[in-house]
Amino acid sequence: MEIVKPDHLQELLDSYANKDVYIHLETTNGAYASHFKEGFFNAGAFIRNVVVKYELGKVAGESPHRVGLKLPSGWIYAQGITHYTVDEHDRLLMCGLDPDGKLAVALEISETPFTY
Repeated sequence: MEIVKPDHLQELLDSYANKDVYIHLETTNGAYASHFKEGFFNAGAFIRNVVVKYELGKVAGESPHRVGLKLPSGWIYAQGITHYTVDEHDRLLMCGLDPDGKLAVALEISETPFTY
């Protein structure tokens, strides 16, 4: 993965617009390590293989970035995106890593279902 280059990421988002695509969106604030700190409030969200057709993808803000996907009836939105890549299956993988390199948010777009 590489650090977000907004113009390049915008081009990639544009390439998936107006197509049926599969979305993976995940947030975590330490769900997998909550047992290390007593009283830690654990929160997160997860969706996978939801098919959408977005009209517009948008990268906004300074690093960490916001990425929004405008749907006909609303938005999908991820805050905190720091890195991205296109993998060998042509899936656009975006994530936000905290200062320790741990995952805080992931937003992924694919023309085929996610199977991993």
